[in-house]
Amino acid sequence: QVQLVESGGGLVQAGGSLRLSCAASGRTFSSYVMGWFRQAPGKEREFVAAISWRGDNTYYVDSVKGRFTISRDNAKNTVYLQMNSLKPEDTAVYYCAADPIAYGSRSSRVFDFWGQGTQVTVSS
Repeated sequence: QVQLVESGGGLVQAGGSLRLSCAASGRTFSSYVMGWFRQAPGKEREFVAAISWRGDNTYYVDSVKGRFTISRDNAKNTVYLQMNSLKPEDTAVYYCAADPIAYGSRSSRVFDFWGQGTQVTVSS
């Protein structure tokens, strides 16, 4: 079991930056693949990025490649999402997710553990 708490969301103008953090409980953080998903009003939850157990491999949805960077610090039990060049279409609730074997998946159904979400709003 792992518990996840996101932080760092807020309101930002288009072109700005935010860094989301997700703090995990427990002593086995490094045994989980970590992911970020987002959900805009009226839309399904969408995969954003994921990172492997040791942080040496990452993958992204095409719409954020070159703008977002996922990283993790296993010593701090934390995963990050650095978001640059934000666009109004990035507005959503962003969720952190964890799963021991989900590497390579982009499906929210595969990830077992979820945070409560943090709101990101990008104004035009």
